[in-house]
Amino acid sequence: MQKIHPKTLQDLEFPTVLEQVAARCNTELGKLEAAEIRPLTDIAFLTNILGQTSEYLASFSNDNRIPNHGFDHINSELKLLGIENTTLEISGFRRIASICKTVELHQKFLKKFKEYYPLLFEYSSQLEGNSQIPSSIDSVIDKFGEIRDSASEELKHLRIQINEVRAKINQSFAAALGRYQGQDYLDEIRESVVENRRVLAVKAMHRKKVKGTVMGTSKTGSIIYIVPEATLSHTRELNNLEFEEKEEIQRILNQLTNDIRPFQELLRAYQAYLSHIDITAAKAKYALEMDALLPEINDQKELYLREAYHPLLYMTNKLKNEKTWPQSIQLHHENRIIVISGPNAGGKSITLKTIGLLQVMLQSGLLIPVHERSTVCLFDKILTDIGDNQSIENHLSTYSYRLKNMNQFLKKCNAKTLFLIDEFGTGSDPELGGALAEAFLEVFYERAAYGVITTHYANLKALADELPHATNANMLFNSKTLEPTFQLILGEAGSSFTFEVAQKNGIPYSLINKAKKKIERGKVRFDATIAKLQKERSKMAQTGSRLQEEETKARDEAERLEKLNAKIKSKLENYQELYDHNQRMIHLGDKVNTAAERYFIDNKKRPLISELLRIVETENSKRKKTTAKQSKAKQAQKKVVAQELEKKIVKVRQEKKIEKKKAIQKEKNKPRPIFKIGDRVRMMDGKAVGSIDTLEKGKAVVNYGMFTTQVSVDQLELVEAKK
Repeated sequence: MQKIHPKTLQDLEFPTVLEQVAARCNTELGKLEAAEIRPLTDIAFLTNILGQTSEYLASFSNDNRIPNHGFDHINSELKLLGIENTTLEISGFRRIASICKTVELHQKFLKKFKEYYPLLFEYSSQLEGNSQIPSSIDSVIDKFGEIRDSASEELKHLRIQINEVRAKINQSFAAALGRYQGQDYLDEIRESVVENRRVLAVKAMHRKKVKGTVMGTSKTGSIIYIVPEATLSHTRELNNLEFEEKEEIQRILNQLTNDIRPFQELLRAYQAYLSHIDITAAKAKYALEMDALLPEINDQKELYLREAYHPLLYMTNKLKNEKTWPQSIQLHHENRIIVISGPNAGGKSITLKTIGLLQVMLQSGLLIPVHERSTVCLFDKILTDIGDNQSIENHLSTYSYRLKNMNQFLKKCNAKTLFLIDEFGTGSDPELGGALAEAFLEVFYERAAYGVITTHYANLKALADELPHATNANMLFNSKTLEPTFQLILGEAGSSFTFEVAQKNGIPYSLINKAKKKIERGKVRFDATIAKLQKERSKMAQTGSRLQEEETKARDEAERLEKLNAKIKSKLENYQELYDHNQRMIHLGDKVNTAAERYFIDNKKRPLISELLRIVETENSKRKKTTAKQSKAKQAQKKVVAQELEKKIVKVRQEKKIEKKKAIQKEKNKPRPIFKIGDRVRMMDGKAVGSIDTLEKGKAVVNYGMFTTQVSVDQLELVEAKK
C-alpha cells in the first residue's frame, strides 16, 4: 500500500476526526501522537491495529476491564540517561517506577485474560518484564518522595546523629527560653522562627543582656530575634551533618541513576507501549460513542458500506439530539464507478465524503460506524477533488486548479485507486467542460479504478448508463415538498429539479417559462423525464412499503388461521374418538341386553356366563397389550408433562403476583378521591355497591340495603359521586 496524500486527508476532514480521538486520550504524549495518526501502508500491521482496537472496545461490555494505563512521560529522563555522569531527580525516578509498575500490571492482566484479548496480549508479551527497576527505586525513595534512611548505612548513621544534635538544640533552647522568660527579657510571643531556626523574641531594651547571634528584628523594631549562645555550637554541628547528608543523598541518586542507565531503551519501549494503549483506548471510546465496529476486510476488491454514517456529522447531531441519515453504497468488479446526480442540498457531497472518510479512517486503524454486515477492501491510493479549490497563492482559478488536479489523477489512477470527485466538470463552459469530464471518466474507467462522482451534467449521466461496469444513482427527494430524504438510490440518474426548486423558492412563473424557452427542448424534456422517473420511484417506494406492511399483516393473519384450524382439527378428532367410543358402548350394551333377555326367558346361568365371557374376550382382543417398557415410557411422559404443567402454573402465579403488585402500585399512585355522604362506593376487592351514610375520622359507614358496615376510606373506591 502507498501513502495517501495529505490533501486527500484535508479534503475529507480527517484532521478533525483526529482532534476528537486525541481529546479522548488520558496522557499528553497520547494526545500528541493521536494527532499524528496517518493511513498505514503495511496491511498486516493495519489488521493488527484494528484488531487491538476492536478488543479494547469489547472490554467496555464485559466484566474484565483493562487496567488503567495513565502515566507521566519520561522524555527528559530518557535524554539524561543517555548522557554520562548525569543524575535524575527524585520526581523522575518516581515517574519511571510508575511506568514500570503499570506495564507489569498490564502484562499480568493480559496474560490472565489472553483468550479475551489475544492481540493485546501478544503486543504486551513482546516487552521484556523488569521488576528490578521499580524495586531498586522503591528501596531508595518512599511513597512520599523522600529518601529512605535505609538507602545506605552512612545515611542512616548521619540521620541518627542529626536527630541527636536536634534534640540537644531543642534542650539548650528550652533552657535559655525558660531562663530569659523568668528574667522578663522576652516579648509576649516568646519565640519565633527565622531562616528555619528557632530564635528568642527579645525585647529591644534587653538585647545586650541576652548572649547569642542576632538574626533580625520585627518591623517596628521592638523585638530582636536572637539565637541563644548555648545552641550555636550545636547548630554549627547540625549544619555540618546536614551538608554530609546532602552529599550522601547525591551519591545514592548518582548510583541509582547508573543502575537504571542500561535500561534506557527498555524504558523507552515501556513508554511507547503505554502511549499506544492510550491511543487504542481513545479509538475504542470514540468507536463506542458512535456505534462503530470492525467490518469484514476482503481481498476481492468489494466495498459494501451498509447503513454508514458520516462520523463528524453523527457526533455533531448526537450533541444536538438530531437524527443522522445513514447511507448504503456498494462498489465491486461489476459496478466500479457510481455517478450521483440530483439537486443541491440533497446529500450528494455528504455521501461522497462519508465513503472517503470511512475508508481513510479504516486504513488508519480506526473503527467505522457501519452495519456489522458491511465488507470493505483496502486501496493503495485515495484521490479526492472536493470543494472550491481556488488557489490565490498560485493565481489559479477553480477550474485551472481542478484541471491540474485531474492531471495528477491521470498520472496516479490504476486498479488499486479509489477516486472521489464532487461536482465533476464544473467551473467551465457546460458543453466543453462536460465533454472534457466525460473523457476523464472514460480514462478512469479503462484503468479499472473505483470511484464515486457527483455531477449535474447530462452527458456524464448518459455515459454511466452506457458503460457496463458503471451506474447512475440519485439522492431521493419528496416529489411534493421537494425536501431531501437523504436516501441514495442506485440504478437511476437524478434530476436537478432546477425549475421546480426555483418555483418552490418563489421565482415568478413567467421568468421560469422564459428560461425554459432559452434552452434546447431536448434538455428540458430529458430533465423532465428524469424528474418524472424520480417521482415514480418515490411513489413506488411508498407503494412497496405499504405492500410490505400488508404482506406482514396477511402473513400474521395466515398464521392465526392456521393455528385456529389446527385447534378445530384437534377438537374434531377428539369428537370422532368420543363418537366411536359411544357407538362401541351402545353395541356392547345391546349384546349384554340380549343375553339378559335370554336369561330372563330360560333362566339358564351356564349359557349366560358363556355368552358374557365370549363378549369380554371379544372386547379384550381389540385392546392392544402394552409391554412393561411401554408402560414405563408412558409414565415417564406423564411425569414430564406434569413437570411442564407445574412450571407453567408457577409462571402464571408469578405473573399474577407481578400484575397484582403493579395494580396495587397503580392504585397507590392514583390520587385518592374525596368522599362525601351519599356517594356510591364499593370495596377495592369487592363487587357489592353501597352508599355512604356517615363519615368520621377516616372511617365510613356504608349502607348496602340489607346491612351496613364500617370500613376505612382507604379501602373504598368511588363508583358514582352524589349529584
